[in-house]
Amino acid sequence: MSLPLAPLRAALLAWFDRSGRDLPWRRGPEGGRDPYRAWVAEILLQQTQVARGLGYYERFLAAFPTVQALAAAPVEDVLKVWEGCGYYARARNLHRAAAQVTAQGAFPASYEGWLALPGVGPYTAAALSSFTLNAAHAVNDGNVRRVLARLYGERTPTPAWVQAQADALLDPARPGAWNEAVMDLGATVCTPKAPRCAPCPLAQWCVARASGEPAAYPAPKVRAPVQAVQAVALLIGTAGHAYLERREGTLLGGLMGLPAEPLHPGEAPEAALARLCARLGAAPGPLLGEVQHGMTHRHLTLQVYRGQAELPRQDVRRAALARLDQKALALEVARQEGLFPV
Repeated sequence: MSLPLAPLRAALLAWFDRSGRDLPWRRGPEGGRDPYRAWVAEILLQQTQVARGLGYYERFLAAFPTVQALAAAPVEDVLKVWEGCGYYARARNLHRAAAQVTAQGAFPASYEGWLALPGVGPYTAAALSSFTLNAAHAVNDGNVRRVLARLYGERTPTPAWVQAQADALLDPARPGAWNEAVMDLGATVCTPKAPRCAPCPLAQWCVARASGEPAAYPAPKVRAPVQAVQAVALLIGTAGHAYLERREGTLLGGLMGLPAEPLHPGEAPEAALARLCARLGAAPGPLLGEVQHGMTHRHLTLQVYRGQAELPRQDVRRAALARLDQKALALEVARQEGLFPV
């Protein structure tokens, strides 16, 4: 399907100039955004919606106003500021990349330079090179996929198909603005469940709109089943000062948390608790309660017990904790306040 590029580009960019979102990382000239602010925002928004991410963005910039400040900070401080945002590998990669940028003396000057930084993939490199360098690289994210699938009437768009269409439609004169415009259109008008076709600047060319069922495009993705994970944890100390261990793995790696032990399939919590106590040289105490936490592909259930052991405690307020551990510590706070007996 061939589209009239000149009027389509003009229509979308005119809409964007009128209705584009006013976001703090968009300050500065088009195609010449502040690379540090744009980079922090793009990494943050990889797994966080804009409305929720605004507060995290402002908090992060207040703590680390420059790339040099970020590079000089201990990674524990970076994780603490990132606390609650999830997907903590993003924060660790920001810290690593900040050191790399500081050592080089400048931010990347090309798509390939951005792509070489830790935590930066093809989408983020395309976004950042277009926003900060006005480089002609088209982005390909969920919003872009939905807009283009509806525009062309493609029910099952593959990543390669989306990228090819995005590349063909990209306005070479204003690539940064074009990328922002397509993403804004998907976020505010061409939304997943209730697209607002009446004000859409691309409505006259949209195959999905003409079909009468625009929300049917694209077809829903097949989601991986959510994995149920059960574990036990020990609170050794108090809700304010407790023994903490550093988490490992891609999701929570680098964070501090209560010592925990996962249950084997079909295993009773008491068996995992005995294994955990043996590792720590701890004596088990009463059950404080159970907390749950949902992640993209996992649902975590944690049974929290009191424990006794001669182990060092630290101020939990200064530690970067996952939301799951914050919930676990809240059980002890509730017990202290008499909200439920133990």
